[in-house]
Amino acid sequence: MVVSMDVHLPEESELTVDEVNLSTATLIASSFQLGKYCENANNEFMLCRLEEKDPRKCINEGKAVTACTLDFFRKVKKSCLDEFTQYSNCVDKSSGDYSLKNCRKTQGVFDKCALEKLNIERPGFGYFCEARVHNTKRPKPLEEPKAVYPDATPALPENADKKPARFGSRFYWMTE
Repeated sequence: MVVSMDVHLPEESELTVDEVNLSTATLIASSFQLGKYCENANNEFMLCRLEEKDPRKCINEGKAVTACTLDFFRKVKKSCLDEFTQYSNCVDKSSGDYSLKNCRKTQGVFDKCALEKLNIERPGFGYFCEARVHNTKRPKPLEEPKAVYPDATPALPENADKKPARFGSRFYWMTE
C-alpha cells in the first residue's frame, strides 16, 4: 500500500488490545446476548465509522467494543459456564453450518441462566433489524465541502468550423 508522508498512521501500541480468542461456534452461540449486552458500544463504533469514513478516527470506539465483549464473556464464564459450554458444544457439533435449530433445549437453559444471573434477556426475532436512534456524546464531524474542479477541456468557441461527421451520423434512422 502506498501512503504519502502527510498521512498519519497510528502506532502499533495504539492498535494493540486483548483479542477475543474464541471459536466460531462460541461466538454464534452467544451472539444474541452479546449483541444485546454490547449494543451501545457497537452502535457508537458503527456510527463513528459511518460518519468519519476513516477507521483511524474510530480506534477508541473499536477498543470499547472489544473490551465490552471480553467483559461479557468473563461474566458468562463466572456465572453460566456449564450452560453456555453445553450450548456452544451443541452448536459446534450438531450441524456443519453452526445451525441453532438442533440446539433449542440447550439454548433455553442458557437463556434462562443469562436472564436470571446476568439479567440479559434474549432479544426477540428481528430485534437487531429494527431502526433505532443512537444518542452519542461524540460531536458530529464537519462536512467537507465538495471539491470543485476546473473544466479540464475547454469548450469549442461558437464560431469554430464544425465539419460534418466523417462516416455519417450514428443516428442512422434520423434523416436531415
